[in-house]
Parts: sequence; C-alpha cells; structure tokens
Amino acid sequence: MAMLKVLVVDDASFVRDLVKRTVRQRFPVIETTDAQNGRRAQSLMSRTVFDLILCDWEMPEMSGLELLQWMRQQPQYEKVPFIMITSRGDKDHVVEAVKGGVSEYLGKPFSPEGLSNKIIKVMGPRLKHAMDRGGKSMAGPADAFKESASLLTRKREPAPPGQPSIAPTAAGRSAMSVASVRFSDSTLRSVVKDITLTEVRVVARRDQQFPGILDQAVVDIEVAEGQVARLNGYVHQLQAVEKRQDTDFVSVTIRFVDEDPQKLEDLSRFIARFRSAG
Repeated sequence: MAMLKVLVVDDASFVRDLVKRTVRQRFPVIETTDAQNGRRAQSLMSRTVFDLILCDWEMPEMSGLELLQWMRQQPQYEKVPFIMITSRGDKDHVVEAVKGGVSEYLGKPFSPEGLSNKIIKVMGPRLKHAMDRGGKSMAGPADAFKESASLLTRKREPAPPGQPSIAPTAAGRSAMSVASVRFSDSTLRSVVKDITLTEVRVVARRDQQFPGILDQAVVDIEVAEGQVARLNGYVHQLQAVEKRQDTDFVSVTIRFVDEDPQKLEDLSRFIARFRSAG
C-alpha cells in the first residue's frame, strides 16, 4: 500500500514513464502521479498534497522554475522536497534553481541509481520509515536496480581520457553539423548525418564509448551562433556504417522526446540550414 505521493512533471512522456517506473521499482511505498507541464502540475498540487516533486525545467505553458517559485509561496509546500531534473546544468541555471528553493538538482541523462540516490537524500528518515512500515528493504541502489537498470540502461566503464573526436569528413558535412550526444556516464562526439523533427542520425568513430538501446540521451546541437539546443531523447538504433566487421564508424539514431514548441522551432531552423548546406 502506497504511503507517500510523488508528482512527476515533464513534457516528454518517455521521461515521465522512465521516472515513474524507476520510482515504483525502487520505492514500492510511493504512489506516482504525472503531469505534462507546470500548469497541469499546479492544478494537481492545488487539489492534492504531494510529498515530493520530480520536475523538468524546460516545459511549455509553465517551466519547472516557475512551478518551483509558485510552490514555495504555498504554505503546504514550503518544505516539500523539489528535485529539478534537467539537461541544463550550467552554473547560472543551478544558481537560479537554488535561489528558487530547489532541494536537489539532477542532470539529464540520469541513471536509475542517480535518481534513487537523490530521492533518498531529500526524503531522508520519512522514506525509511515508510519503507520499514511497508516491510520493504532500503537496500543500496546497486541491489535494488539490478533488474530495472538492465532494461533501461547498460552499465558502462568510464571512457578513457583523451578520447579522439570524429573528423567532419566522416559524414561529408561541415563543422557546424558536429553534435555532442550525452549519456548518463559518457559523451559521444559525432557528426550529424540526417535530422528531422523526430530523430537525428549521427556518425561517430568506433573507438569511442557507445550507449545501449533505449539509453537516455541529450543531443547538444549549435542551432545558431552561441545558441545550443539541448534535445532530450533515447537511443533507437545502432548500426555499422560499412558492411564489414572492422568498420571505423558507427551510426546512432536518437529519437527525440521533447514537445517544447521553442525547442521544435529552434530545431526547424537548424534543419533548414542543414538541408541547404547539403
């Protein structure tokens, strides 16, 4: 029987489902509810008092920061833990979230272990008490996530230092089409081979560290001078570029899960330039 209530807020249904599945498998005493943006979350929070908020930053209608600022003005939510889960990890945004009253900050892509540790940290004795009452063990994340982690992410060794980058000529495009694809424990340097509003196909050197199918990903693409779009997605396909076992390059297809109109507008402009450059 659920004893604690958690609200998961993200405009990407894939991310919401991933967070809810992780929470349910690790903490069976927690009941999860989800909302696609801050405005919907605000409506739910006005009717039900939640014990924890897990929220994205960039969302249409009301951002995670705006929801956080509103929440801290409500007497029933002054001390409720709020974990910001976002691809925006630069110092300015972290400081802004801290000023707004955030409890913890978790970068995308995140691992089940990372999310679990943050929840344990902010919930503290209250979560332990609920787990004890429910007859559940507060085992370490490595034990608790043994099955779920194998389904959602592949555990990888840290990438060796000085990892070589892929040359722009591998994809036949200019340097402007270089993309950085971030995973929970590695970053893949690649070039954009093809891109649409729903997915991107990049090519990377084989000597880098590669993800597993369905791993979370954040694709950083420079959509304008000095402006980087951080697009959330997951690994849909891995394929050898050449039809031989010793191929030097691997193609990685990332399916986007963002529904933020601003991100889609930025991506549309990049696609137009990418097509004209080809």
